[in-house]
Amino acid sequence: MSIRPLPDTLINQIAAGEVVERPASVVKELVENALDSGARRVDIDLEEGGARLIRVRDDGSGISPEELPLAVSRHATSKIASLDDLEGVLTLGFRGEALPSIASVSRFVMTSRPADAEHGSSLEVGGGQVGNVAPKAHPVGTTVEVRDLFFNVPARRKFLRAERTELSHIEEWLRQLALARPDVELRVSHNGKPSRRWKGDADMLEKAGLSDLRLHETLGEEFAKNAIPVDHSGAGLRLHGWIAEPSYNRASTDQQYLYCNGRAIRDRSVAHAVKQAYSDVLFHGRQPAYVLFLELDPRRVDVNVHPAKHEVRFRDSRLIHDFVYRTLQSVLARTRAGQPAALHGGQQEERLVAGVPGTGEGDSQPVNPYPWHRPQSPLGLQVADQRAGLAQLYGAQPPAEVSAGVPPGGLAGAGSMPLPASSEATLPPLGYAIAQLHGIYILAESSAGLIVVDMHAAHERIGYEKLKRAHDGEGLRTQPLLVPATLAVSEREAEVAEREADVLETLGFEVTRSGPQSVTMRSVPALLAHGDVEALLRDVLADLREHGGASPLGGIRVSAARDELLSTMACHGAVRANRRLTLPEMNALLREMEITERSGQCNHGRPTWAHFSLAEIDRWFLRGR
Repeated sequence: MSIRPLPDTLINQIAAGEVVERPASVVKELVENALDSGARRVDIDLEEGGARLIRVRDDGSGISPEELPLAVSRHATSKIASLDDLEGVLTLGFRGEALPSIASVSRFVMTSRPADAEHGSSLEVGGGQVGNVAPKAHPVGTTVEVRDLFFNVPARRKFLRAERTELSHIEEWLRQLALARPDVELRVSHNGKPSRRWKGDADMLEKAGLSDLRLHETLGEEFAKNAIPVDHSGAGLRLHGWIAEPSYNRASTDQQYLYCNGRAIRDRSVAHAVKQAYSDVLFHGRQPAYVLFLELDPRRVDVNVHPAKHEVRFRDSRLIHDFVYRTLQSVLARTRAGQPAALHGGQQEERLVAGVPGTGEGDSQPVNPYPWHRPQSPLGLQVADQRAGLAQLYGAQPPAEVSAGVPPGGLAGAGSMPLPASSEATLPPLGYAIAQLHGIYILAESSAGLIVVDMHAAHERIGYEKLKRAHDGEGLRTQPLLVPATLAVSEREAEVAEREADVLETLGFEVTRSGPQSVTMRSVPALLAHGDVEALLRDVLADLREHGGASPLGGIRVSAARDELLSTMACHGAVRANRRLTLPEMNALLREMEITERSGQCNHGRPTWAHFSLAEIDRWFLRGR
């Protein structure tokens, strides 16, 4: 067969195979064109999930009559004219493929009127055959009608899903757009009935924070309630938006929205950076939720690598990855138990730890959680000792009844008594402990209700953060054993101990191989010396063995491998279930949680605490009804 040029209609239909996947693709291209024209209101009318009709009307700048035929010809655009324009493009559409591709597989009508024209003009295209421009009454702006999508490509039409499915794809894309453009009003109707409406007002956006309102109406109340604001700039990059608290997580990636210079994209590198930032606080198998906007010089990103522009290519993907990871890691590190999400992005949480020893940036030695504890003391401590210890932790003198071991508001059974005015004014975020439940949970009375803390999970996070801080600072302090301990281990474990002696030393262990199946331990991490150090060493050796022999503290997995080892160590050092704590010990644990980074979750992503408001508790007992 001889080589010959393809007819324009066939070329456009081939291009449609890349650009027009389903009705949602058509809506995307038409609405993006509307936004590029400066529209502030866009109406989308649909029938049968978009397969029967897609009509997009906007109040943008409009198209002149003589340019209407150009708009439906291949690679004709007003948005770029040179390679420099292409490399710095900021508009959503620019390739000039969308309209001719859509018109080639539908019954297409475009009507438009510029602001300086007396009337509008209309152009019909049927299956790729372009008609003549005709005058038609129309307000300023453009209306594009796409009927009977894929009517002349029956094989493609067979791939369309059920009406409800196609509609859901359209609504999901519009939700993405609504998050990025809260200044634009979007109205959607389906089969003649109003379906969705996102209000938009550019003036009120700055005055009333409509971006938060748009977040609420697109992703729901729970996301908005758990959203942590993000806004950080550096290295010519800016990342802003919201990430959800780790406690608000998803089974899938359905609430992950990423934008680059206002364009919704998918990028594996950035997705990995976000997941890595959450790795310390997210339960296994769960997904974080976020709405993030990345801004950078358009010349540092190539948006022309995908026909539908879903994906981009960054000039320096490693820099982008590290910037996103470190920004979100820093934001998540400031999350602490007892504080609402709204505080995490600001400086208010810093005031909560003012005057508390051991919280300075340069202080690598963690606070002793039980500064007044003496092993030889009986369970009931002297009031004076308690007051001194509590004052050290709180940075102020606590109420007298608290330091005497009596919770604010009285003993059990007197919980309805109001807090003294002085107590209420100084009540810390997690309140004061009133009891221990089944040797597992700490119950505390806060100004707003009841706090329940999983003491092992909370203490595990506190110990983990201390170990990381010490390891990153002066290194983990060691405590020599009075009598070296010899452990019987497997031959492979003995080999690991011998090979990874330097790694063990950085973790606070002095271990030497003393036989084919034995090792001798001469010193242990000082922070964990009170625990079962033999069991701890065995678990650390198992972790080192799992990494396949290469030192986990070197190479690309430096941080992740180190954290896995320290997490194992912290678990051993945490208080166990059924250990009875005194009220001062419980209060000390609560105060530590309030000043510890990421204390809302344990090392494995489980929540460490829960709050039940007084109103919620009243509903349990039908009070006020």
